Amino acid sequence: MDTRNDIREFLTTRRARLTPGQVGLPDFGGRRRVPGLRREEVALVAGMSVEYYVRLERGNATGVSEAVLEGISRALKLDDAERSHLYDLVRAANKGAHPRRRRPRARTQQVRPGVQQLLDAMDNVPALVQNGRLDIIAVNTLGRAVFSQMFEQPQQTPNFIRYVFLDPRAQDFYRDWDDAAQQTVALLRTEAGRTPHDRVLSDLVGELSTRSDAFRTLWASHDVREHRTGIKIIHHPVVGDLDLSYEAMNLTSDRGLLLLAYTAEPGSPSRDALTMLSSWAATTSVNEHSDQNTTDRG
Repeated sequence: MDTRNDIREFLTTRRARLTPGQVGLPDFGGRRRVPGLRREEVALVAGMSVEYYVRLERGNATGVSEAVLEGISRALKLDDAERSHLYDLVRAANKGAHPRRRRPRARTQQVRPGVQQLLDAMDNVPALVQNGRLDIIAVNTLGRAVFSQMFEQPQQTPNFIRYVFLDPRAQDFYRDWDDAAQQTVALLRTEAGRTPHDRVLSDLVGELSTRSDAFRTLWASHDVREHRTGIKIIHHPVVGDLDLSYEAMNLTSDRGLLLLAYTAEPGSPSRDALTMLSSWAATTSVNEHSDQNTTDRG
């Protein structure tokens, strides 16, 4: 990841979406060479010199103060996720031009036994734990059943963004694939701001950029978001349409890991379908266990 370039592109794309009227400046009309605000307009609203803002937008974030970042955040009307992302980018830039890159973990990332026990106790709720790269590193039985297509290649860690962009079945699974694609890219872009020197993440971005034009286009938008709560509307291959609300919770004792739990509204068709899927998953699990015992005896 090139942090200087990321700062430049992020600030450029944020000011491109605003008009002078949106930030309280007069708009005298006329043709603009670039869409959105000019650099001098951002500097004016942020309360700093044009030269200082231009230096920052060019990726030179050395010694930038919190007051400056707050001024820019207000001027560009950044939301919470965007503001945090800007802080992450500047923090990374100030750690040095060539910090040591993080080596890939030698073993598969795992959760503590107590976390897996918690997931398994949520037997009527699809639940999983993912890391910032959107790998699924722990899941309960119903969660595995909901996202079953991602677990069909046991040699590869299930990953939401790889599934969205590289598995053609995702187009049918997500009833609003465009929204799912935008959200997953924004989440990965947020993680890239937090850990710009994570080589595993860089390799993932490189793989997706090479193999998916759609990913490459969305990645260039520099949109970011935080995973908190929302709705997943999917079409499951076994039980059909599911409208699931989700809540995301940070695991405070496992930094960088997020627990997601999905629920359906009581009495809704989605709740009935989820109950049916739970029975199907339990039956499938029993059959697989029986087949494994038969194989072991053989």
